[in-house]
Amino acid sequence: AITHRPLSTPDRNFHRLNPCHATFWLRLCFSMDDIFKALADAHRREILDRLREDNGQTLSEIAAPLEMSRQAVTKHLRILEKANLVTSVFRGREKLHYLNPVPLHEVSRRWIKPFESARLETLHQLKKQLES
Repeated sequence: AITHRPLSTPDRNFHRLNPCHATFWLRLCFSMDDIFKALADAHRREILDRLREDNGQTLSEIAAPLEMSRQAVTKHLRILEKANLVTSVFRGREKLHYLNPVPLHEVSRRWIKPFESARLETLHQLKKQLES
């Protein structure tokens, strides 16, 4: 049976929810500062890339191709979990790590999309000027 590790959330019954339903029951509370701190390190970005390619890996599977100790990978995973970029699920004695795309989507909505829209509008105006 898969059980979800209890997380510090206002809902005390959060850990009783089954992560197999619909999507994972992910915490929606996260700090942008924690996200940017987590993304600032190349090793953590590499871990996220590995989870994006093959989600649901154990610590050993994540650490195997990386040139760092399991302890170092554990520290990076803690930071990623604090930023809510990674969530963990216990399956028997194994702890599986999953990528949580929600905070990355929020970063995209807050920091990338507004600038992208302005740039596209500028290009559109330039095109109109060049055509006339």
